[in-house]
Amino acid sequence: MTGNLGMKQGRSRGPALAAALLCATVLAGCGGNDGVSAFRNVPLENFTAEQIFERGEFELARRAPDEAAVFFQEVERLYPYSEWAKRAVIMQAFAFHKDKDYENSRAAAQRYIDFYPADEDAAYAQYLLALSYYDQIEDVGRDQGLTFQALQALRTVIERYPESDYARSSILKFDLAFDHLASKEMEIGRYYLKRQRYTAAINRFRVVVEDFQTTTHTAEALHRLVEAYLSLGLTEEAQTAGAILGFNFQASDWYEDSFALLTGQGLEPRVFKDNWLSAVYRQMVRGEWL
Repeated sequence: MTGNLGMKQGRSRGPALAAALLCATVLAGCGGNDGVSAFRNVPLENFTAEQIFERGEFELARRAPDEAAVFFQEVERLYPYSEWAKRAVIMQAFAFHKDKDYENSRAAAQRYIDFYPADEDAAYAQYLLALSYYDQIEDVGRDQGLTFQALQALRTVIERYPESDYARSSILKFDLAFDHLASKEMEIGRYYLKRQRYTAAINRFRVVVEDFQTTTHTAEALHRLVEAYLSLGLTEEAQTAGAILGFNFQASDWYEDSFALLTGQGLEPRVFKDNWLSAVYRQMVRGEWL
């Protein structure tokens, strides 16, 4: 899953350093090709912070983010208390992320947040930190530890910087990551169901229904519960799952399949109060969150 790293234009400095505008600026600042060549022959200590920073921008413009990160690091090392050093830290996070060096991107972003928590680019640093997890989210079949970390980091952006340009993007990515976790539960549940390990399958589908109700997988999870409960002979649970499915997803193919399964055994969707699904019914259908 790949996030959008478009750099914000406007007042904020970090995102304002848009890569599309860098090449002409940098070449002018460094004196064209002669200026670029000078970096190969002269120790960096002989250049100003601004000149080294601009060389980092140049490397970004020519799509060499690994090289760019090195120059931004040198700005921070050689001029640690300058305004250029502060700008270089956020640009390190950006360059490392472009290079898919997510660990170093996180480190730079976190350093910026720690050193400059009140700066206007702190929101962007937090967003980059979140993306460093989000963009590593693997296929559904892999371990989902990074997904949880992405959710936590995205939530921080949303809660700490609700008015920032990155909050809306973080909300969208949060929803996608949340859906991704539900996909993982569904995949495992289907695996158990096919192997007739019904109790284990039910436990997975229950997680989706209880904890991931807002995702796209709820309808299928309810249908799979109907299948699993009928296989175990637990008709009241199957009927309750079918009733919830009918109330919320009556037009779906999942409800049609569940209805056919139930009526095929002489049953009908109906809510019974003496099982865990009755609490889900009160929440999802009646809106009683108690």
